[in-house]
Amino acid sequence: MRKGSVKEVLAKLKYDPREDERDYYVIIEHRGAYGDVKKIPVELIELGHGYFFVGEAQIPYHRILRVVRKDGKVIWETRKDRRGESD
Repeated sequence: MRKGSVKEVLAKLKYDPREDERDYYVIIEHRGAYGDVKKIPVELIELGHGYFFVGEAQIPYHRILRVVRKDGKVIWETRKDRRGESD
């Protein structure tokens, strides 16, 4: 499941012609949202160096908890749990 950094995984989904970015979304830690998480379609994301952008919002990669395909298969998941503790 976890192969490379989340930025590498997102770059593959966005730029590899064999993938369709519309089939994926990211789950981010987002305080104040229901369950403190938010789901963002990969097609709305612009990649940066330490951050990704959704419109004008700048979000650090470390807030991404998982990358999921529409059918529910987890493509990438952070090694730490939501409390920030490592496995």
